[in-house]
Amino acid sequence: MIVKNTYGTSVAFTTKMFGVIPKDEFTGSALQRKKQEPSKRKSKKPLKASGEVKLRSLSKRSKQKIRKKITCFARCYKRLSFVTLTFLNKVEDKQAVDLLRKFLDNVKKRSKDFQYVWVAERQDKNTEFVENVHFHIITNKYWKIDKWWNYWLDLQRKNGVLPRDKNFKPSSAFDVKQLNSSNIKSIASYVTKYVTKNNAGFKCQVWNCSKRISELYTDFYTTTEFTDQFKRLNAVMKEFDIKDQNKKPFLNIKMINLNRQTLPLYKRLDDKNKAIK
Repeated sequence: MIVKNTYGTSVAFTTKMFGVIPKDEFTGSALQRKKQEPSKRKSKKPLKASGEVKLRSLSKRSKQKIRKKITCFARCYKRLSFVTLTFLNKVEDKQAVDLLRKFLDNVKKRSKDFQYVWVAERQDKNTEFVENVHFHIITNKYWKIDKWWNYWLDLQRKNGVLPRDKNFKPSSAFDVKQLNSSNIKSIASYVTKYVTKNNAGFKCQVWNCSKRISELYTDFYTTTEFTDQFKRLNAVMKEFDIKDQNKKPFLNIKMINLNRQTLPLYKRLDDKNKAIK
């Protein structure tokens, strides 16, 4: 049996089922993608004749990837913040994500080692701008609230997103909450709240992250001796099998309680990611 591990989850499977033992101990990093020659890169599909744009949404796989990236992000930085950016008026998806990119580009220029993961979400509590897009960002930056709040409002105005009342400056347009990155459960609760429930469709990119976050490794392979340690610590919260069409188990999944006893067992993944330059 071989086991694929990430923070809080271990999946065991037989090499007979999947063919071979994985070549690399660590996986999930953009550094492992093979660079394609320009001629072999996939070209963007043209729009349909009607001009209709296909809506994008977060797949189950994307949600899992985001959760993993944010957890690894939290293991690399002591201070994280959770930023919510909302708009002064109704805004189209494409314009919204263009404004977000301009905002992030400006932050990059003025901040050292600025890292982030952002996710788009539909507003469900704003009765004035129903279904307006807004963005949640987890970042390692300490924000000077007044400075960046005013910049975000000014950026919108300069790009045609004007408030109904010219003196309207909602404090909620730039909301920041500090996160305790040493508390993985706290980070996971934010991810679950704003990512897992997100099934909306968008006419723009749904999520993205900075280059260094994309390069973080999210999984590593071991033998079952690794997961036996969790059993000895009574840290396996849930365990179940996935069966094939013949009702024979081919995957064994363990959900691990992340705490002071178990987190040191993931040191190899922490060290691998902290070594990325």
